[in-house]
Amino acid sequence: MRGVICGLGLWLLAGAALAGDGRLLATGGASSLEGAAGGGITPWAVLTGYGERDQWGASAFATRVETGDYRLDAAGLAVAYDNRIELSYARQRFDLGSLARDLRLPHDSLSQDVLGLKLRLFGDLIYDRLPQVSLGLQHKRQKDFLIPELVGAQRDEDSEAYLAASRLILGGAFGYNLLLNAGLRYSRANELGLLGFGGDRRDSRSWLGEGSVAVLLDSHWAVGMEYRQKPDNLSFAGESDWQDLFIGYFPSKRLSVVLAYARLGEIATLDNQDGVYLSIQGSF
Repeated sequence: MRGVICGLGLWLLAGAALAGDGRLLATGGASSLEGAAGGGITPWAVLTGYGERDQWGASAFATRVETGDYRLDAAGLAVAYDNRIELSYARQRFDLGSLARDLRLPHDSLSQDVLGLKLRLFGDLIYDRLPQVSLGLQHKRQKDFLIPELVGAQRDEDSEAYLAASRLILGGAFGYNLLLNAGLRYSRANELGLLGFGGDRRDSRSWLGEGSVAVLLDSHWAVGMEYRQKPDNLSFAGESDWQDLFIGYFPSKRLSVVLAYARLGEIATLDNQDGVYLSIQGSF
């Protein structure tokens, strides 16, 4: 995985001249845990990078979430063309920490691959009367299925869809630029898919809401919050909705850093999983 990310970084440097410079700083968003452009726990309708019409945009990211009992690492890359279509890939690794030790589980971590496709349907983040609206598809494959199967998960891979609408309102928050994002997801993934898909309690997909709001304090700093609704398919433990408070730093169009306080609730029988989220992205 490190070799893939390093290789992408070299490719990005070589292809920088092909990327556009017209889009405003931070309008490509950061990278979500599943690889798509947007916030940390929710994708936005924006596409990765800063490419405009007939131009390429690209990004690579690494993210860590620490709750004390668990750790989630994610890394990946995304490529967009014509500010119309985005392809993304992410690898996630979930360290079970104290739970694996206390229960003597056969594995101390769970991992999955996420392949994503996002298509901008209509609208524009800033310049159109309509908000930018994008349709996303994600295919997820769980790579350590023994534990999810033991707790009731029905399958080790699945696909899901989401619809996102984003709008940047210039001067919309007491003179500061305001970004609003709302999304609707159709999914049966347990804890993003790290605990498999479907369960003994419910095996059908659910409609799940998610959203973000951010205030751009200036051209380099943003603060905001996110919310993501989760399904509750497994009887062995509840699954809580996620939320976070974040601060994003965009020193240039090549780099973004996001730091957040994440409230993840109950995860795999352990409650009060609050922690720190840090993500670094390079983009063009």
